Amino acid sequence: MPSPYQRELRDRLLSVPEVEAPAPWRRVWDRGTAVGGLLGVGFATGPADGRDLVLVESTAGLGLFDAETGERLARDRDPDHDGPEWERDLTCPGIGPLAGTPVRMAGLYGGGLHSGASGGWVVEVVGPEWPHHRVLLSRGTSMPYRVPHGEGWWHVFDANRSELRAAGFSPSGRTLAVATSSDLILWTRPAP
Repeated sequence: MPSPYQRELRDRLLSVPEVEAPAPWRRVWDRGTAVGGLLGVGFATGPADGRDLVLVESTAGLGLFDAETGERLARDRDPDHDGPEWERDLTCPGIGPLAGTPVRMAGLYGGGLHSGASGGWVVEVVGPEWPHHRVLLSRGTSMPYRVPHGEGWWHVFDANRSELRAAGFSPSGRTLAVATSSDLILWTRPAP
């Protein structure tokens, strides 16, 4: 039986709408990009310019995206490996400008993305209506337990249409990704 505090927190999390992430964050695509059968996502640094790159593995192969612009940089519909290699070691072979570079992955087979970024940004996944998850973005110590929604914490994604695979920041802290079984959603910000 949930305690009164747990019921109050659940009700609070369910009462807030999904909103846009606050400045300086901006959504890369209006609604994300469709990636049917998404298995996992990983970050790497572009070898030429140091930008965040996002590698996505799905049942249809691999895709590599520029996290700042959303441009697809490479696509491999027939990767050389027999299924998701990262089932064993949580890495996936890079493609395009990352060819030959293993990329750490997070998703269906495990792993995780960074939960914090410079500037005091934190991402948290909550499940007040399990198995449906919500992604919360906060700054400092302003999770939903302390201040009103929109004043230090924001409900930025509701995974009620697809299964959540991973949510978190790139190692640089310039990109926030949410990956579901059907979509990739990215937010980016200028270098801190």
